[in-house]
Amino acid sequence: MNIGSYSLPNGLFVAPMAGITDRPFRQLCKRLGAGYAVSEMMSSRPDLRDTPKSLLRSNHVGETGVIAVQISGTEASQMADAARYNIDQGAQIIDINMGCPAKKVCNKWAGSALMQDEILAIQIVTAVVQACAPHGVPVTLKMRTGWCAEHKNALQLARQAVDSGVQMLVVHGRTREQGYKGVAEYDTVAAVKAAVSVPVVANGDIDSPQKARAVLQATGADAVMIGRAAQGRPWLFRETTHFLANGSELASPLVAEVKHLMFEHLHDHYHFYGQHSGVRTARKHIGWYVKDLPGASEFRERMNLLDDCTQQWQAVADYFDQLNALSDRLPDLRSAANQFKQQQEMENSNHEKHADCRLRAT
Repeated sequence: MNIGSYSLPNGLFVAPMAGITDRPFRQLCKRLGAGYAVSEMMSSRPDLRDTPKSLLRSNHVGETGVIAVQISGTEASQMADAARYNIDQGAQIIDINMGCPAKKVCNKWAGSALMQDEILAIQIVTAVVQACAPHGVPVTLKMRTGWCAEHKNALQLARQAVDSGVQMLVVHGRTREQGYKGVAEYDTVAAVKAAVSVPVVANGDIDSPQKARAVLQATGADAVMIGRAAQGRPWLFRETTHFLANGSELASPLVAEVKHLMFEHLHDHYHFYGQHSGVRTARKHIGWYVKDLPGASEFRERMNLLDDCTQQWQAVADYFDQLNALSDRLPDLRSAANQFKQQQEMENSNHEKHADCRLRAT
């Protein structure tokens, strides 16, 4: 599919997630099959551009593929200036955030709160499109189905946004009121797709190759955007690409490969953030990689006490070497972890029954 003049290798997108989709993570997902990745949200406020966090988020040095930057704000002129600023920093596509449900964003009437004010929302879209047009930079829009169940206006906004020049739409199948709770619905995505001429991307609860195919078939969408399911599982893009092309499931990754991928990720992460911040911000990624694996809780407790990159690196190496002794591939390990958990629950239940019997006997 295309976004403006840019041709993408496939329709599997990495969702922008604050504190997660930094340059190292985006690069890893792209290497593992994602066709497109959007950076973390950038505030449109000029006074925040030179903060350490913003400088990192606007750093695209060496980034491969199309560089897409998401901006957020409430003033049309500021958003237009933010678009021009990020283009100067290397952005090739500008994405407008009308989907973030976070209170600190919505309380300032940014993110999905903009869906409550359609006039302001379209003023922002128009201003950003006009700012990007002289540079040949396409503008895209990410939104939710609406503010709440009683106010679902994604379809109306989608039509107006496309009329104003937006060249791609991403629709998360939840209202702002839902946050990330409940389940995503895709009827709204299908309605938007049927109503507009630009590419439409489905987002929300896409956590497996099978779910990706089902959502594409149900909505007619041109692509799917994957967020939380890729945390600690970036090879999901490779698995999904294969499944959509061939209808068969790839073998799950070898433990040795996952260890290698983590080392690549950690190396880039430490280099990007520096040793002091890198060892701390890497903890959440490591925690996602080992989630549900045998001994993960104990490992995370030990690992989170380490303040040195070398020690953290070695702890990861030791953990995965131990896992490799149990099984060469991840599914068996996760199954083993579930079996172990079930066994523990059964033993605890039996202990409780025996204790109850003893109490009754007395």
